[in-house]
Amino acid sequence: MTDEFKPVTRPELLGVLRELEKREPIFHRPELGTTRRDFENMTAPEFWEVGASGRRYGREYVLDTLEQRHAQPHEDLWEIRDFHCLEIARDHYLVTYTLLQGERVTRRATIWRRVGAEWKIVYHQGTVAEEP
Repeated sequence: MTDEFKPVTRPELLGVLRELEKREPIFHRPELGTTRRDFENMTAPEFWEVGASGRRYGREYVLDTLEQRHAQPHEDLWEIRDFHCLEIARDHYLVTYTLLQGERVTRRATIWRRVGAEWKIVYHQGTVAEEP
Protein backbone atom coordinates (compact mmCIF):
# COMPACT_ATOMS: atom_id res chain seq x y z
CA MET A 1 0.00 0.00 0.00
CA THR A 2 1.46 3.39 -0.97
CA ASP A 3 -1.00 5.67 0.85
CA GLU A 4 0.97 7.09 3.79
CA PHE A 5 -0.62 9.02 6.65
CA LYS A 6 0.29 12.72 6.72
CA PRO A 7 -0.78 14.57 9.88
CA VAL A 8 -2.21 18.07 9.64
CA THR A 9 -1.58 20.80 12.22
CA ARG A 10 -4.72 22.39 13.66
CA PRO A 11 -5.16 26.04 12.61
CA GLU A 12 -4.89 27.35 16.19
CA LEU A 13 -1.39 25.84 16.43
CA LEU A 14 0.02 27.42 13.27
CA GLY A 15 1.79 30.17 15.26
CA VAL A 16 3.52 27.55 17.44
CA LEU A 17 4.33 25.51 14.34
CA ARG A 18 6.01 28.54 12.74
CA GLU A 19 8.05 29.21 15.89
CA LEU A 20 9.22 25.61 16.15
CA GLU A 21 9.94 25.30 12.42
CA LYS A 22 12.66 27.91 13.02
CA ARG A 23 14.24 25.62 15.67
CA GLU A 24 14.24 22.33 13.78
CA PRO A 25 16.11 20.29 13.01
CA ILE A 26 17.45 20.65 16.53
CA PHE A 27 21.17 21.35 16.85
CA HIS A 28 21.41 22.12 13.09
CA ARG A 29 20.52 25.82 13.28
CA PRO A 30 23.75 27.81 13.68
CA GLU A 31 21.76 31.02 14.11
CA LEU A 32 20.50 29.57 17.43
CA GLY A 33 24.01 28.80 18.62
CA THR A 34 26.89 26.37 18.22
CA THR A 35 28.47 26.24 21.68
CA ARG A 36 27.91 23.82 24.51
CA ARG A 37 26.28 26.63 26.52
CA ASP A 38 23.89 27.31 23.62
CA PHE A 39 22.90 23.63 23.48
CA GLU A 40 22.51 23.50 27.27
CA ASN A 41 20.13 26.47 27.02
CA MET A 42 18.11 24.69 24.31
CA THR A 43 17.60 21.50 26.31
CA ALA A 44 15.69 20.78 29.49
CA PRO A 45 17.76 19.24 32.31
CA GLU A 46 15.90 15.94 31.80
CA PHE A 47 16.47 15.90 28.01
CA TRP A 48 17.31 12.58 26.34
CA GLU A 49 17.00 11.14 22.88
CA VAL A 50 16.73 7.97 20.86
CA GLY A 51 19.06 8.17 17.88
CA ALA A 52 18.37 6.79 14.42
CA SER A 53 20.41 3.75 15.51
CA GLY A 54 17.82 3.00 18.20
CA ARG A 55 20.31 3.77 20.97
CA ARG A 56 19.30 5.98 23.91
CA TYR A 57 21.49 8.97 24.76
CA GLY A 58 21.44 11.19 27.82
CA ARG A 59 21.85 14.93 27.81
CA GLU A 60 25.56 14.95 28.76
CA TYR A 61 26.48 12.52 25.97
CA VAL A 62 24.57 14.60 23.43
CA LEU A 63 26.19 17.83 24.66
CA ASP A 64 29.66 16.24 24.46
CA THR A 65 28.96 15.04 20.91
CA LEU A 66 27.65 18.43 19.79
CA GLU A 67 30.64 20.21 21.30
CA GLN A 68 33.01 17.95 19.31
CA ARG A 69 30.97 18.27 16.10
CA HIS A 70 30.93 22.06 16.22
CA ALA A 71 34.60 22.42 17.15
CA GLN A 72 35.43 22.11 13.43
CA PRO A 73 33.68 23.93 10.59
CA HIS A 74 31.46 21.56 8.63
CA GLU A 75 28.86 21.64 5.90
CA ASP A 76 25.40 20.71 7.10
CA LEU A 77 23.00 20.19 4.19
CA TRP A 78 19.44 19.14 4.95
CA GLU A 79 15.82 19.58 3.93
CA ILE A 80 12.67 19.25 6.01
CA ARG A 81 9.33 17.93 4.76
CA ASP A 82 5.95 17.21 6.32
CA PHE A 83 6.40 19.46 9.37
CA HIS A 84 3.62 18.92 11.91
CA CYS A 85 2.84 20.21 15.40
CA LEU A 86 0.51 18.75 18.02
CA GLU A 87 -0.15 20.09 21.52
CA ILE A 88 0.20 17.10 23.86
CA ALA A 89 -0.15 18.91 27.22
CA ARG A 90 -0.28 22.50 28.39
CA ASP A 91 2.81 24.25 26.93
CA HIS A 92 4.16 20.92 25.56
CA TYR A 93 4.24 20.23 21.84
CA LEU A 94 5.16 17.25 19.71
CA VAL A 95 6.83 18.22 16.45
CA THR A 96 7.28 15.62 13.71
CA TYR A 97 8.90 15.88 10.28
CA THR A 98 10.93 14.09 7.66
CA LEU A 99 14.59 15.08 7.45
CA LEU A 100 16.54 14.54 4.25
CA GLN A 101 20.34 14.65 4.55
CA GLY A 102 21.66 13.61 1.16
CA GLU A 103 20.64 9.98 0.69
CA ARG A 104 19.71 9.55 4.37
CA VAL A 105 16.02 9.95 5.23
CA THR A 106 14.85 10.01 8.83
CA ARG A 107 11.54 10.65 10.56
CA ARG A 108 12.08 13.01 13.49
CA ALA A 109 10.04 13.70 16.61
CA THR A 110 10.79 16.34 19.23
CA ILE A 111 8.88 17.22 22.38
CA TRP A 112 9.18 20.93 23.14
CA ARG A 113 8.20 22.73 26.34
CA ARG A 114 7.43 26.45 26.33
CA VAL A 115 8.75 28.15 29.47
CA GLY A 116 7.62 31.77 29.33
CA ALA A 117 9.10 33.13 26.09
CA GLU A 118 11.70 30.34 25.83
CA TRP A 119 11.58 26.88 24.29
CA LYS A 120 13.26 23.81 25.81
CA ILE A 121 13.76 20.44 24.14
CA VAL A 122 12.58 17.63 26.41
CA TYR A 123 12.92 14.61 24.11
CA HIS A 124 14.03 13.84 20.56
CA GLN A 125 13.95 10.75 18.36
CA GLY A 126 15.18 9.95 14.86
CA THR A 127 14.13 6.87 12.90
CA VAL A 128 15.73 5.86 9.61
CA ALA A 129 13.06 5.60 6.90
CA GLU A 130 12.72 4.91 3.24
CA GLU A 131 11.31 7.80 1.26
CA PRO A 132 8.13 6.59 -0.49
